[in-house]
Amino acid sequence: MLTEQTQAQTPEQRRRNAKFAKDNESRMGKSVDQIKKRTKEPIKSPISVFWLVLLGFIIFGGLIFEVLARFFG
Repeated sequence: MLTEQTQAQTPEQRRRNAKFAKDNESRMGKSVDQIKKRTKEPIKSPISVFWLVLLGFIIFGGLIFEVLARFFG
């Protein structure tokens, strides 16, 4: 007689299975076109481009000025 060993689901597997079931349930009765229309919004950066440019200028601009000062000074 063979005995089957089944493993219990981990909490992460339960969460993912529940999410999958919820997504499938929301798709029921909809056409393929309606499903494709739902696209994810692009992820916005928490820091604006202005602050990234300013930070880059402070870091790399200071490095460039330091090299010029050592070269000409």
